[in-house]
Amino acid sequence: MTKSLKTPVLILGTGIAGLSAALKFADHYQVIVACKSDPAEGATRYAQGGIASVWSKQDSFDEHISDTQIAGAGLCHSKIVDLCVKEGPARVQELINLGVEFTRAENSTGTPATDPAEAFDLHQEGGHGQRRILHADDLTGWAIEKALLAQIKKHPKIQVLDEHIAIDLITEGKGLKRWRKPERCLGAYLLDIRSNQIITVSAQITVLATGGAGKVYLYTSNPDTSTGDGIAVAHRAGARVANLEFMQFHPTCLFHPGARTFLISEALRGEGAVLKTLSGVEFMKNHHPMGSLAPRDIVARAIDIEMKRSGNKHVWLDCSKIPADELKRKFPNIYENCLKYGIDITHQPIPVVPAAHYTCGGVLVDENAQTTIDSLYAIGEVACTGLHGANRLASNSLLEAVVFSHRAFQHGKAALAQAGSLADDFELSHPPLPEWKTGQAVEIEEQIDIAANWHEIRTLMWNYVGIVRSNRRLERALRRLTLLKSEINSHYWEFLLNKDLIELRNLLTVAELIVQCALLRKESRGLHYTVDYPQKLPDQEAQDTVL
Repeated sequence: MTKSLKTPVLILGTGIAGLSAALKFADHYQVIVACKSDPAEGATRYAQGGIASVWSKQDSFDEHISDTQIAGAGLCHSKIVDLCVKEGPARVQELINLGVEFTRAENSTGTPATDPAEAFDLHQEGGHGQRRILHADDLTGWAIEKALLAQIKKHPKIQVLDEHIAIDLITEGKGLKRWRKPERCLGAYLLDIRSNQIITVSAQITVLATGGAGKVYLYTSNPDTSTGDGIAVAHRAGARVANLEFMQFHPTCLFHPGARTFLISEALRGEGAVLKTLSGVEFMKNHHPMGSLAPRDIVARAIDIEMKRSGNKHVWLDCSKIPADELKRKFPNIYENCLKYGIDITHQPIPVVPAAHYTCGGVLVDENAQTTIDSLYAIGEVACTGLHGANRLASNSLLEAVVFSHRAFQHGKAALAQAGSLADDFELSHPPLPEWKTGQAVEIEEQIDIAANWHEIRTLMWNYVGIVRSNRRLERALRRLTLLKSEINSHYWEFLLNKDLIELRNLLTVAELIVQCALLRKESRGLHYTVDYPQKLPDQEAQDTVL
């Protein structure tokens, strides 16, 4: 059973990127926003640290630009870094205007600061030379998500389809040649997870804001929604993807059997916490002059080295240099969650381990967030803008999301205005799309094969495509993924679709793309470290890995 919907703008995803874009487009057009879970569930709500932006008088655009480029290991796109940093404060101010309650600063008398440039308490994180992280205690993502959702729910032009997962994009390249522009995205097929109904959504503009792909790894800080859906559907539609070998492993996830994905914010190290071996030795100064505040790729690799050297399963994050009352006040969420697992961080070190955290590559886009397919945009973690290069600077992710949401809106609005002048009738500009055909597919009898394939992919990626890589490991991973591909494609065509099968197919696609990108990079740069090519090529020779 299928049904059809039509809309000027279709947005897939309800994190900071998708919701920001939806609010902007909805001031002019009807918007459908689809997400595969509860609208509040996604990576944004779990972002602890904050959003990086030049706010203080002691900071400057030049310093933020420099810090971003240094962290990106020579692969950042200078134009993109420049525009993102310089447009950041205006986009942050928009969040404040929408009701995001960032933690306020106090002056020496204990009252709120009155100078706008000094109004907010600013954190410093790894790789940053200044305090420039606006935060809402240590629950910044949730503060942003909550404020944006409140605006979304009362907007009359926004329709939210929760529990709807994208199956594939619809493009003219798939045999639909009667429209004007080749390689144009015309909408998407969605699965209503509750009813198992396929919905054909015709859209003049489609925006991917589906987040990253951390669940491709066995250990990750990401929520269960991060299965690389946007990257996979875009790639299958023919869009270019780039730099997927650069998977950022967050250095400090809580190591505890009851806490699968709990992140220990980098801001703790910005306030004075240090990494130690289980024997109590500070080790980061042996790996980088910035010590525990070194960029994430260096810290994660250093922890990995120390763990392999000692055989231990984790290291310590010692917060003893931070006064207890300050720990409780500035990091209430981390304090309470650790206490729940029997760890009092005011006098006990926190056991931490690296875990897959952020997809620095993604769907290749230009400065307007437009992909290589016309009418298809990608924003947030799903996109590869060129901002992060080979390694994302801490808290630049939320910044990138709001900057490129705005740019996608500006470009998309102009495109819609032009299309309207050419054809005022939506039916003329967008004839009916082909309905989804189920063929001879039957109900899947059991989920065992899906669960087994899922676990095998994630284990394979963790063991062979992790923090330290080699050609032998990558080639072995690719051979096994090729075999799994045949099996999973067979499931896809033989059985009626459900959420688990769609996610499994996407997970496999992204895993394969990560390995292919990693094999193409014949150097060690940023987050990609291979024992076969331990040296970095000269920066002037550095190129994106594009598939």
